[in-house]
Amino acid sequence: MLRRDFLMLTAAVSLMPLAARAEFVPYTPGLAEDAMARGDRIILNFYATWCSTCARQQRVMEQLRAETPAYDSQLTLIHVDWDTYGNGTLAQRFAVPRRSTIIALKGEVELGRTVAGTSVRDIQGLFDLALNA
Repeated sequence: MLRRDFLMLTAAVSLMPLAARAEFVPYTPGLAEDAMARGDRIILNFYATWCSTCARQQRVMEQLRAETPAYDSQLTLIHVDWDTYGNGTLAQRFAVPRRSTIIALKGEVELGRTVAGTSVRDIQGLFDLALNA
């Protein structure tokens, strides 16, 4: 019995870092606006589920977040579904031209963006801008 308890505890402890990791939050009206009003450091990811460029960006962001835990712990990460909110007020406010746009913010101030950028360097640059703002 003790061996089974030990194995279960070991498995639970080894999975804790994954459970503690923040995830992108799906955008709903007011979510990003509240984060901006608080002065949060934000990554807005305008994406579509069918977009291959967006999928590549997502893989890069996952890799970067795995390598740098501070991104998850110190940034507000928001996915904005282009099919639902591409013509919405948030996209208009930041003049988002298309899906696959990633924007770094500090409060309401835009720090930088990439449109259809998929390089690790470009995306990491945005995350670092927000992290160090």
